[in-house]
Amino acid sequence: MKILYIDIDSLRPDHLGCYGYPRNTSPVIDRLAREGVRFEEVMVSDSPCLPSRTALWSGRAGFRSGVVGHGGSAAEPFREGRARGFRDAFYRDGWMTALRATGHHTASISSFAERHSAWHWCAGFNEIINPGRFGIERADEVVPLAMEWLERRGRQKDWFLHLNLWDTHTPYRTPENFSPLFLGQAPENWIDAGMLERFRAGYGPHSAQDACGWDGSCDRRYPRAPGPVVTLADVRAWIDGYDTSVAYADEWIGRLVEALERGGIFDETMIVISADHGESLGELNIWGDHQTADRLTCRVPLIVRPAGGCAGRVDAARHYHFDWAATLIELAGGKVPASWDGLSFAQAFASGRDAGREFLVTSHGAWCCQRGVSFTQSGHDYLALVTYHDGYKDFFPFMLYEVGVDPHEARNIAAARPDLVGEACRLLAQWQRAAMQASKSDVDPLMTVLREGGPFHCLGELPAYLERLRRTGRERHARALAERHPEAANVASAAERATVRAGMGTARSSAG
Repeated sequence: MKILYIDIDSLRPDHLGCYGYPRNTSPVIDRLAREGVRFEEVMVSDSPCLPSRTALWSGRAGFRSGVVGHGGSAAEPFREGRARGFRDAFYRDGWMTALRATGHHTASISSFAERHSAWHWCAGFNEIINPGRFGIERADEVVPLAMEWLERRGRQKDWFLHLNLWDTHTPYRTPENFSPLFLGQAPENWIDAGMLERFRAGYGPHSAQDACGWDGSCDRRYPRAPGPVVTLADVRAWIDGYDTSVAYADEWIGRLVEALERGGIFDETMIVISADHGESLGELNIWGDHQTADRLTCRVPLIVRPAGGCAGRVDAARHYHFDWAATLIELAGGKVPASWDGLSFAQAFASGRDAGREFLVTSHGAWCCQRGVSFTQSGHDYLALVTYHDGYKDFFPFMLYEVGVDPHEARNIAAARPDLVGEACRLLAQWQRAAMQASKSDVDPLMTVLREGGPFHCLGELPAYLERLRRTGRERHARALAERHPEAANVASAAERATVRAGMGTARSSAG
């Protein structure tokens, strides 16, 4: 098989035409969906970038791999210790190793491993081409490298090429001279003046008044990157910036499709479009980031155009992203490693049937500590969020949303539906019991995040943020945060904050 896997960072499905978005953001991706299978309910087990791709490439959820965050111990896989052989588990049981066992040449064009020091992710690749800009590169800097690779190897049999596009990750870097026609069309907007006022009165990293980060300062190197959310025009600026970046990535995917057609291998190649996570564009008062275990962050597109295409169809079953990885291994003639959490649905895929999971559990440990449960009860779809550390956001310990009628998670119905709260807790306990029984560690890595002071992107930030809240008329929120997090609030001196930040790097606000 020839397999092209296009991995678009921060791409949320509901901003693609094939998922029902009214703006014409994605004509090329939409075409591939019409000629393939569009998956409606695929969730990453762990978010954001580092935990998600670690889970996908290892076939194991973060609970078992150890990777649930972006820094500290929870950004590193569990140590195998004395039981480790000449090669570690990421090589022995990884996705790429399983595909290589079927005779596939595996390659990646991505700066992801360097951006996150995720060297375990490299296991099993025959070759990696690093564009070298730590994830700031645009599609016009990445796709030509893929074209060169296809010119060199594309006509050979049995290859897997991973291509990483970053355009839809803030700060939006689309060239100023790129102006898609849909910008004259107003986007559907679920935020009215009253909701915007509530957002502006709220708080948390990347909330409306703090949309550019903890201190409110914006990166003006990129003129398309919006700023603080003050008016409804600012809301539109965020959506326009995001949608324009989607359209720019789509245009360059079109050039890649044209290269496959020129080379005579388009109909010999399976094309897969997906993402490492979605994005919040105001949901839960988070703007242009991916900070939770919710549906907007953890639901991803998955479009699979088989070689030669097929009559377009929709798979509505629930899947984790590594369930597709397991399926691809079997479709390629390989065997899914016994250590995987991923479950293949290859037979159902080949026969055009839906076969998935009863419920899904998602985790997040980089900006907050949270787990989500996606489930159906009496024909209605729900998302429950259990928060262990709020990441200095305005979160309740338990939140519940009926996502079928409230896709933007604007109405927390937990207090009104204790029966559903109980069902979500039962499902979460069922998942945790299975994960504990399968794990070789005696540690829940979210507990590690809590023990090391909280989510990586929040460490050392609270004292200065409390001062900002007071300066911007949000004194009551400052008092509430200080009461909830007294130890973090008391790291008051510059010297103490520097100690907390030691070794964290300098690009945390854009490292999601």
